Amino acid sequence: MEINILSVGNLKETYLKNGINEYDKRLKSYAKINFVEVVESNKGTIDEQKKEEGERLLKRLKEDSFLIALAIQGKSITSEGLALLIKEVTTYKSSSITFIIGGSNGLDQSVLDKADYLLSFSSFTFPHQLMRLILIEQIYRSMKINKNEQYHK
Repeated sequence: MEINILSVGNLKETYLKNGINEYDKRLKSYAKINFVEVVESNKGTIDEQKKEEGERLLKRLKEDSFLIALAIQGKSITSEGLALLIKEVTTYKSSSITFIIGGSNGLDQSVLDKADYLLSFSSFTFPHQLMRLILIEQIYRSMKINKNEQYHK
């Protein structure tokens, strides 16, 4: 199984990098995790920035990967629901899943239209860099659920 986390912007904060590295290490026995970053746009209107970032994201997609875009208007599911989604995708559709995290302005409609699934973690808006840590923790939790392994008490 291959899981790609495709995101806008560079991760700068050490505490986030440390957390992500810890979960990446824990995930090695479950899946190959690839992190891909595209440059955040800062010129033009918000719509122009989202469009430019969207074009960059679309260029980095793998053809055979199941695409899950993180979007506030997406479907809200539980941790068990995410585990089931990952299990069903990797069993019946593709051995590769790509999670897409937009920049500070969200994802362009072109990316949302290309996605196989729109996933919402909350009605709250999270900083896109923090979302990477939240996402990788939930992926790890999903792997533990799917293997019937205890995560924590």
